Amino acid sequence: MRLLPKDQDWTPYAYLIYLAYYVLVPFLYPVPLWYRALTVAVTLAATALYFAGYWIRGPRILWVVGGFMALAGGMLPSNPAAAVLFVYAASFLGKVFEPAAAWRYLIAILAIAGVESAVLQLPPYSWIPSVVFPAMIGGIVIQQYQRKRLTDRLLVAQDETERMARIAERERISRDLHDVLGHTLSVIVLKSELAAKLAPVDPARAAEEIRDVERISREALAEVRAAVQGYRSAGLAAEVSNARRVLETAGVELQSSLDAPALPPAQEGVLAMALREAVTNVVRHARAGVCRLDLRHSNGWCEMEVVDDGRGGGLPEGNGLSGMRRRIEALGGTLELDGATGTRLRIRVPV
Repeated sequence: MRLLPKDQDWTPYAYLIYLAYYVLVPFLYPVPLWYRALTVAVTLAATALYFAGYWIRGPRILWVVGGFMALAGGMLPSNPAAAVLFVYAASFLGKVFEPAAAWRYLIAILAIAGVESAVLQLPPYSWIPSVVFPAMIGGIVIQQYQRKRLTDRLLVAQDETERMARIAERERISRDLHDVLGHTLSVIVLKSELAAKLAPVDPARAAEEIRDVERISREALAEVRAAVQGYRSAGLAAEVSNARRVLETAGVELQSSLDAPALPPAQEGVLAMALREAVTNVVRHARAGVCRLDLRHSNGWCEMEVVDDGRGGGLPEGNGLSGMRRRIEALGGTLELDGATGTRLRIRVPV
């Protein structure tokens, strides 16, 4: 059996010292024996209410507050030390209620104590502690618990932010690995097929293609490590050169028109990754002979367009395209895909 919940420290036991003041007063002056017994009974009842208050949650705490008020109102006329019971009643409000409601209940407690003192014409040493100390202690507890609630909410929000950051980082790594490995494995497949075709007729050229496969594999390993660490692309110019090599290997002619100023790193990285995914899709799905890349800048927007003369049609938006779209929209840009005649990918990002 526990008097206090497990999450509560030892300090509530210390606050019981104020009850000692109430219970000792009748034993310091000549009073009837029945009154001393009544005082002990009230003390025991107040102690039970006190510990119950630490277990009760929600508006039901008003039963505890009301119990203290009844004991205080009944005993104050004959024992000025009963003012401590008003203090206990006030101390439970801030633990349960938000400040607005807690202050209203506290004002009600002070009003009841004040009205009783005025009606019964109690002396100052009775009514002053009944009003001043509940107001002071009750106000302090309200402020303390409100700070605690705000701190708890901040900690919860911080935990949620960290959780969302971890999710976002896992999604970023997933998208980057998809872009890196999807592109690189497509190139390795193309070069391996080309080496297999060349092996019977041109062994030297086949060996050169195999060496390229080895080089690309090593580069892919470095890119995977870089993606995990947060590095995404070597830049748009490097990606354009890489796209040209990949398309040539696949037998696709690249025609380009590049007219854009230096871009911020975020925009350049997104466009470079988008170009990589677009070229990968051309190599895998388009069956194209010509691919055109246009990069232009106007009115605060940078626009990149990748068009091929392949089979077109509806291209399902898998992980690559959906990841591309999320990156672009995160920068406030747009992505349009049209497969009516060939495939046209149009990307606009603000710069």
